[in-house]
Amino acid sequence: MRVALGVSYNGQAYSGWQSQPGGNTVQDHLEAALGRFATHKVSTICAGRTDAGVHGLMQVVHFDTELQRAPFSWVRGTNTFLPPDIAVQWAQSVPDAFHSRACAVARRYAYVLLQSPVRPSVDARRVGWVFHELDEGAMTAAVQHLLGEHDFSSFRASACQAKSPIKTLHRISITRRGPPAGESAGNHGCAPAYWRFEFEGNAFLHHMIRNIMGCLVAIGQGLHPPAWMREVRDARSRDAAAPTFSPDGLYFLGPVYAPEWGLPTRTAAYDWLP
Repeated sequence: MRVALGVSYNGQAYSGWQSQPGGNTVQDHLEAALGRFATHKVSTICAGRTDAGVHGLMQVVHFDTELQRAPFSWVRGTNTFLPPDIAVQWAQSVPDAFHSRACAVARRYAYVLLQSPVRPSVDARRVGWVFHELDEGAMTAAVQHLLGEHDFSSFRASACQAKSPIKTLHRISITRRGPPAGESAGNHGCAPAYWRFEFEGNAFLHHMIRNIMGCLVAIGQGLHPPAWMREVRDARSRDAAAPTFSPDGLYFLGPVYAPEWGLPTRTAAYDWLP
C-alpha cells in the first residue's frame, strides 16, 4: 500500500530536508523513525526539498509498505521515534498513482520577518530580522513585477538543479501585525512589528524566495524604488539582485493538490505563525 504523510519540523537543527551521508537531515530522521515503526526499510519522496535552517509546516511525503496499519497508528507510532522538533501531523492511504511531488499543482511558502530595533530572542532562528521601518506600499508595488510566468534566473542560486528557470507565481501577499506604521518606539527606533510574506507558485528555484526577500527588504527600506524589482527580474542575472536573505524565517507551508486526492490542506502547525 502507498501511504502519504503530512510532516512539520523546525529546521534550525538540521542540514535541510534531503538525506545526506552525515545523517542529520529531516528525511534521515523521518525514514529512521518509519523504519523502526514498520520494522523494514522505508524510503520517502517529498513534495519539495527545504534547505538547512528552513522550517516545514506541512511537508508531504509518500512511501510504499507491506505493513497494514490504521492511519493514526502511523502518526502515533512514527512520532514515538522522532525528535521533538519533527512530527507527523497526519497519515492517509493513497492510490498507487499518487506521487507527492509530481501530483502537486502548486507549492506555498511563508517568510516571517521581525521588524525591531532589538534582535529576536524567544523566536530566534524562527523569524528573519530587520531593524529599519519597512514601507508596505513600496513592497506591495514591487511584488506585482513577479506575478505570472517569468524567467527567475536573477533569483536562482548557482547550485540550483532545476531544468528551467521559468516559473509561475500565482500569489504573493504581504501582511503586517503590530503598532501602526510610523509609530515611534521612543529612543529605540522603529516600533516592533511582524511581517508575513506568502508565496504560491507552480514551483520554486533553489534560494528563490530568500533572494526575492533580499530584494523586497532593500525596497522596503527605501534603498531602491519598486520598479527596481522589474529591472532585477529582466536582468536574468544573479548579480543584479540583493544578497540572499536569512533562512530563519522561511516556512514551507506545503503543496497544493487537486481535491480528488482528499488530502488535508491545513494542520494545526499553521495557526501559530504571525
